[in-house]
Amino acid sequence: MEMTEIFDKLKTLQVILGRKYELESKIQEAPKQLGSQDELLARLKKEYIEKNSEYENVKSKVDQLHVELDETVKVREEGEKNMDNISTHREYEALDKQISEASAKEAEIRKELQKEEKILAELNDTLKTTEAMINAQESELNSSKDSLNSELDSYNKELAELQSQEDALTPGMDTEILFKFQRIIKRNSEGIVAVRNGVCTGCHMILPGQFANEVHQGENIMFCPYCSRILFYEESADDEQESFFNDAGSLADLDDDFGEDEEYDDEDREASLYEDVDSDDLSDDEDDLDDSDDDTDN
Repeated sequence: MEMTEIFDKLKTLQVILGRKYELESKIQEAPKQLGSQDELLARLKKEYIEKNSEYENVKSKVDQLHVELDETVKVREEGEKNMDNISTHREYEALDKQISEASAKEAEIRKELQKEEKILAELNDTLKTTEAMINAQESELNSSKDSLNSELDSYNKELAELQSQEDALTPGMDTEILFKFQRIIKRNSEGIVAVRNGVCTGCHMILPGQFANEVHQGENIMFCPYCSRILFYEESADDEQESFFNDAGSLADLDDDFGEDEEYDDEDREASLYEDVDSDDLSDDEDDLDDSDDDTDN
């Protein structure tokens, strides 16, 4: 299999695996979405049980107070009725004391009964509110479960399709490389990245020169020594510019050409100047020099 084909397959596989792992994560996390709703429902039910127990205790106390009140009222009324039948002062004092004690006890019971009945009414309202919240929470939770189940079905269908695409790509590929590739994507979301200007675009670290050259050659699967991703070479604008200058030649070469031309032109000009000088003029100059020497001797 050609390296270009392998890289293309890995790039396609990267997209498939990335989405696959994303869906698997969502499926795994999905039950946690209902966790808060379950906790709220459990807390409401616990609160309802506690309040209901308290309600029953208060209700029992209220019922007992009603019994005591009825007995106290009955004692007071009997005393008041017997007042018409007394014949001695002692009987009067005994009945009067009975009526006074019964009246005081009746007032005390009524006061306590009023307090407990108020507590009972508040507890009853709380129970009704809590019960309504429990029903609403159960309804919402059931709706969320239905929605989640539908969502999970959609995820599982997409996963099955992605698995089919993965199975179609992987035959003929090195299993060890695939295993590493899958682990890298799970950890970094990207398993294959480009190298531009000798830099890994995954971790943005500068690669050793020889290593970057091997990636450029593209003869083997190369893993980044820093982030472990699979690397492939991708030509950048800087690489194209460097290639252009290499093809066009360097400025030093242009300077050499100009230097040679200038040197040649100077030599031609100098030769031309010597050629333009008349040989007779040179002879005349030599004669003048000879006459001057004779005069000096005389």
